[in-house]
Formats: sequence, C-alpha cells, structure tokens
Amino acid sequence: MPQESANNYPKLHNAMWPGLVGKGPDSEPPIDLDTMLDLTAAAEVNGERFEGVDLFLFDPHVSIDSTDDDLKKLADKVRGKGFVVGSVVAPVWPPTGGGSAMGDAGARASFVNQVRKACRIAKKLRELGIRPYGVVRIDSAASPSEWLKDPAGNTKLIAETFGEACDVAEEYGERLAAEGEICWGGMHSWREMLYLLELVDRPETLGFQADMAHTLLFTLGYNAPEHRIVPENFNWNRDALEGALEALTMALRPWTIDFHIAQNDGTVKGSGSHDKTGHHCLPTDPNGKLDIVHDAGYWMRDEEGQPVRAFQHVCWDGGMFPNATMMQPQTWNDILGTMIAVRNAHGWRA
Repeated sequence: MPQESANNYPKLHNAMWPGLVGKGPDSEPPIDLDTMLDLTAAAEVNGERFEGVDLFLFDPHVSIDSTDDDLKKLADKVRGKGFVVGSVVAPVWPPTGGGSAMGDAGARASFVNQVRKACRIAKKLRELGIRPYGVVRIDSAASPSEWLKDPAGNTKLIAETFGEACDVAEEYGERLAAEGEICWGGMHSWREMLYLLELVDRPETLGFQADMAHTLLFTLGYNAPEHRIVPENFNWNRDALEGALEALTMALRPWTIDFHIAQNDGTVKGSGSHDKTGHHCLPTDPNGKLDIVHDAGYWMRDEEGQPVRAFQHVCWDGGMFPNATMMQPQTWNDILGTMIAVRNAHGWRA
C-alpha cells in the first residue's frame, strides 16, 4: 500500500528541458519529450509519483508556434501520463527566435514577441484544463560581459523590456518569473537581481524564480565578487553557508513565485550552446554542497518558520546531465525521493 505523505503541497514536478538544454550537434543528441515523460512517469517511491511537468516551449519538445490542435494533443499526452503542466519556459534568446532584453529595438521586440507566444500557449493550456498553476519563465537573454559595458544603461533597458513583457502577460492572465543565474546579464548576482525586480516594480506580474543550484553561486559572488556573501576561503563552513543562504533568501524570498529544487557542487558547467552556469548535480552526489532538504526551507518558509505557500508546485531542475544518467530509472527515483522529503519537511496539506 502507498505510504501517505505528511503533506500534499506543493505538487512535485519534473522539468522536461534537461532533455534539450546543452544538447545538440556539439554535445549529445536531445532526448525527446515522449521519453522524458515516460522516464518521469515510471519513477515511484513508496507508492508516490511525480504529479506534473514543467515545459520548455521550443522544438523538438513544444513548438513556440504550436497551433491549438497541437496544444490539445500535448494536453492529451500529458494527461495520459497522469500529469499536469506547471511553469513554461519562454524561448527568449536570439538563437531561439528572441533577442536580448537590453539590445536594440528589434532585439527587444523579438524578446517581447516570444513572451507573447509563450503566454498564449500557457493560457491555452489553462483553458484545456491541464495547467492549474505555474508561471512563464524569462531571463535577460544577455551575457554579463555585454551588460558590463554599460551596467546602469543596460539594466534600465532590461527593466523597460520586462515591463513590456509584463503588459503582455497581463493580457493573457499570466505571471512572469525571472530566473537569476550567473550567466544572465543584469541578473547575475543577487543584488543586481533584486535591483532589477525593484526597478520593474510589477510584483503582481513579475517575480523571481529561485533555483537552488544557481542561487548557491550568488552567495559565492561568482560573476560579481563585490556581491559575495560568504567570506573568502570559507572552505564550505556550514555555519557560514547557512548564514549566507539566510541573508540571500531574506532579500529574494519575498519576490519568489517559482522554485527549483536542485543540487550544486560549488562549480560551474556549460554544455553545447549553454553558457557556464551553476553545475547541477544529482541529489546523491557526494560533492554536493547543499543539504537539499534543510536548505530548501530557506526558500519555502518565512522568517517565522511558516510555509510561504507562494507557489503551488516545485520542480526538479537537473540541466546538462549526461544522457546515460537521465536514461537510468534510479536517477528519477532518487530525485523523486528527495523532493518528497522536501515537501514533507516544508510543505502543507490542503
């Protein structure tokens, strides 16, 4: 008999984009959506399973130009696995039809157009009854090195572009979440991320997507040493790390509307066309620097220790794992077990 968990919220999702991100001609071949769905559906721990998936709106998984018929087929496919759809990733980068949020007028228009297409898909999936919650994920689609050429001017442009994207999202009844990573200009440190969110000042429409692997590197000041929180040469002292995570989440948790459970070994990784960013590790990796279950609580509980309930689902993100790793059923059982433990520690019943 399945063992009933202490909590049933937030719902547990798996990301489909690890089948695409970092894959391609100069890396490994992509893993198709059907295979990613099958791997996710097969995972089981004490009778519990994943409850949904988050999607990357780009070929070969889900075309950003999907027709209504295409989306109905997608909804039927996802529903057939016993899943719902949560958050979706807008393909805002130049190679995927978008443009830099701090680029020229044409690039910024392309960025906003991709957000519009993503919001249309997100809304349609809601109407089809397959998407009860979730956000549309964006970033600046620009590198820190380009941003550094004019920090103030570029952040102002990004804020203006994000503001236009917010206007679009509101037309479709959607919310946007900006995922802070060290590889995105103007979002590459916790202070710059916070400043950008405050500059846009649309908290009902634009929030923060926190990924445990990426935000760990915020504490190290990887691309912004001046914003490092942990001391130099702290040698992964646990007290120092916990203090840094507390300071980080005090600043960004109030903005957080989407959350990725992840592990990181304190290093960066790039693969294929993806720039170097936080190195995702398996939850069982002995080199992982996070105590995943404990440290998720910094994002999932408020300063009074109560569940924040700011998101209805959480998602595992394990970008750029080798295909051989992702094809192993035990990989997904280990991940699911970790997520169940996080929910039991910091979730709620409803």
